[in-house]
Amino acid sequence: MSDTIRYFYRGEVREVSGLKPTRTVLQHLREDLHCTGTKEGCAEGDCGACTVVVGSLNAAGELEMKAVNSCIQFAPTLDGKALFTVEDLQQPDGALHPVQQALVECHGSQCGFCTPGFVMSLWGMYLDKEGQPAQRHEIDDCLSGNLCRCTGYRPIIDAARRMTELPKVGFDRAALTAQLQAMQRDGGSHYSAQGQTFHAPRTLDELVALRAAHPAATLLAGCTDIGLWVTKQMRELGDIIYLGHVTALQSVHEADGMLHIGAGVKLNDAYAALCRHYPAQLGELWQRFASLPIRNAGTLGGNVANGSPIGDSMPWMIALGSEVLLRGPQGERVLALEAFYLDYQKKDMHADEFVAAVRVPLPRPDVQFRTYKLAKRFDQDISAVCAAFAFRFDGDVIRDARIAFGGMAATPRRAAQAEAALLGLRWNEANLQVAMDKLAQDFQPLSDMRASSSYRMQTAQNLLRRYWFETRGYAPLAAQDVNPFACGGCKEKP
Repeated sequence: MSDTIRYFYRGEVREVSGLKPTRTVLQHLREDLHCTGTKEGCAEGDCGACTVVVGSLNAAGELEMKAVNSCIQFAPTLDGKALFTVEDLQQPDGALHPVQQALVECHGSQCGFCTPGFVMSLWGMYLDKEGQPAQRHEIDDCLSGNLCRCTGYRPIIDAARRMTELPKVGFDRAALTAQLQAMQRDGGSHYSAQGQTFHAPRTLDELVALRAAHPAATLLAGCTDIGLWVTKQMRELGDIIYLGHVTALQSVHEADGMLHIGAGVKLNDAYAALCRHYPAQLGELWQRFASLPIRNAGTLGGNVANGSPIGDSMPWMIALGSEVLLRGPQGERVLALEAFYLDYQKKDMHADEFVAAVRVPLPRPDVQFRTYKLAKRFDQDISAVCAAFAFRFDGDVIRDARIAFGGMAATPRRAAQAEAALLGLRWNEANLQVAMDKLAQDFQPLSDMRASSSYRMQTAQNLLRRYWFETRGYAPLAAQDVNPFACGGCKEKP
């Protein structure tokens, strides 16, 4: 049992107690520490005004410095980590950090409310690239989670280029690594305050035992979804079991033709591993999945366990035939991902189980796989429709067809009738039209703030046609020929 949260902040180890386990890092900064440089904009991880950088040790004991949204991170998750805010960038002689100086020189700040978040996102990239210049697409990705309503983004992007031209400022990674190593706990901890307990196991055995003992507790991984339950829905979560310190859940490896991704692997790391195998198919989705601060905090396992019908990962995982590994007191069991989702927010998971890993099939030479996302914005937006197709061909004959959609039903789901209509047929426009018509029998999508039912159906049918354009036997079109974003705008200009 521990009655304090220990984290490194402003050059010293800080111990705090009495904080409600669902108190956010942002609330702790502004209201408890009176450190008000970090701002609250949306309180849901969308605007980036609250961005901070968190230093932590990964499963290999290496230091990672990641920009995250403090408005949806709970304070107890800081235990054993380091917290950096915009106030920490000032140099010992009082000078601005190159990130800040560049924003001044390039007129990248106007009202200034969003500026601390931009500074911290850019500082995260500055650390990651060790002060070396970034390409335009890297800058765009770095800033994908930051919104500015005053200046426009050109001067901020100019500042991202300018900051690497200024005299470099180093960062003592070795000293921080040693500091964090000294702070690590030997075993699991249990922080209690205001009638709630925040359990933080360190091993799989501890996690299994805790889940069995507290089946009603909220499982917490990256907090990018559950954080909103508190900040927007004002829900009381009860006791929490935090998976973030269980290093056994943070591994990625290949075995039996599958890529095994632990439930604790961050989304950005998971997609990096996946895109080594599926660069053309998942590269754009990786960039468009939320924003970098969200991907730095959220996990693929949490995305799967949450099972949102508009989640971006599940359709393509289902299309590929991915599996979910569940763990509980009775051992492990494996389910096809499509069988995991029973109904809206209902899953085939016992109360004492948790998602331990997902397994994604590696590329097969006879399978043509594509995935597409439709949303109102390119960056940082929830899908109206997310589609994935994985067909196995023998010449131009379809031997297997897997069609999966998000946003079309109460769960991510396959189009069974459209698939059945294609089996054994030639992949031509006439048979494509039959499958497109069958989609109207597979789904009756809802209308909501993101899209109408008719829009969803028409775009789902059109995405199947786009897949045909890319995979037809004669004159298949390259992805850039049918991609509305493939204009080169994110690439460096000569």
